[in-house]
Order: sequence, then structure tokens, then C-alpha cells
Amino acid sequence: MKIYNYFRSGTSHRLRIALNLKGLAWEYVAVDLRAEAHLDATFKALNPQALVPALVEGDLVLTQSPAIIEWLEERYPQPPLLPAQPDDRARVRALAAVVGCDIHPLNNRRVLEYLRHTLGCDEAAVLAWCGTWIKAGFEAMETMLASDTQRGHFCFGSAPTLADAYLIAQVESARRFKVDLAPYPQIVAIDRACSALEAFKLAAPAAQPDVL
Repeated sequence: MKIYNYFRSGTSHRLRIALNLKGLAWEYVAVDLRAEAHLDATFKALNPQALVPALVEGDLVLTQSPAIIEWLEERYPQPPLLPAQPDDRARVRALAAVVGCDIHPLNNRRVLEYLRHTLGCDEAAVLAWCGTWIKAGFEAMETMLASDTQRGHFCFGSAPTLADAYLIAQVESARRFKVDLAPYPQIVAIDRACSALEAFKLAAPAAQPDVL
């Protein structure tokens, strides 16, 4: 199993977490977005969107991190990244979607490059843009997390789920975009709990071979 990814990509980060939580063996294939490697014809033959990550296993090519992670859950159900009950699964998916559907797409690299190079925004404006959408999503997540009185140290229950993989990758981006996390104690506590686990440590951007 080969994972074409970039160390600082939030979508790549969440997929690395999921793979590590599943205890799967996989090969890291770096796609350097700084060098526009994702626009190379060879990579675009794998993913016509020219986005990371992409999973390749034999003749199988999968793109879009939500689809890949759901595929992993179906193919390798243990340990599970989703709870057993439908209502609980919906709650976990909703938490993940706050990041995957509402925060990350607005802060994706290609959006930020458009702001910089097409609209002429300076870095202060780019950071303000990122912070606006991260804060909006985190405020909602903080409320959702606080309302779950049965929750343990993670987004749901007493073990990491799909939601934690999404959240921790977004927390990493929030710090890079200089967002103050103090108003989100639930999120900070979850980040602390996850960061103590090997699966999350090994998935962190700073631990990847292409970080330099």
C-alpha cells in the first residue's frame, strides 16, 4: 500500500493518523507541493484533481481522504474508527465533517494561493481568512464536544475515532495559521490526549521524511 502525500497537508495528515490507528503497513511517497509536484503528469495520471493524498495498492487507486478512510474502515474494521451504533456513528461523522466539509476546504493550499497570487492578499489577510473559518468551526465543535456528557478523553467515547483524526490534523493547521486555541479547552484537551499516542506522534507533519 503506497500513500502519495505531503507532510503538511491536512488531508494527508488525517489519513496517516487513520492508517496508524489501524496498525497498517504502508509506504510513504512524498509529493512536494512546494515544487508543484502534484501538477506533474505522472501524479495527475493517478489523481486528475492533482490533490493529495492518493492511495495505491496494486491496480487500485483511491483519492479523496474521506473516501479512503471509509474504505479503510470497511476493509480493515479492527480496530474501529466508528462506533457500533448508527446514532453514535452519525455524531462522529458530523464532528469530522465540521473539519472536512466546512473548515479545511476554505483553507486548502490552492485557495490560499488564489488569495495570494490572484487577489493580491498579503500574509496578514491570508492569516485572517484562515483564522475566520477555523474559529467558526472550532466554536461549533467546542459546543458539540461539551454537550456530550458521556465523552471520555477523545471526541467520542474512550478511544480515538474518525473525528479525532480530522480534528488533530486541523489543530496542527490552526497552530500554523496562528489561531489562539485558548477559547477551545475541549479541543485542547483532546489534542493533548491524542498527542500522547504513538499513532498520532508518527503521523505528525514534523515526523515525516519530506519535512525538510
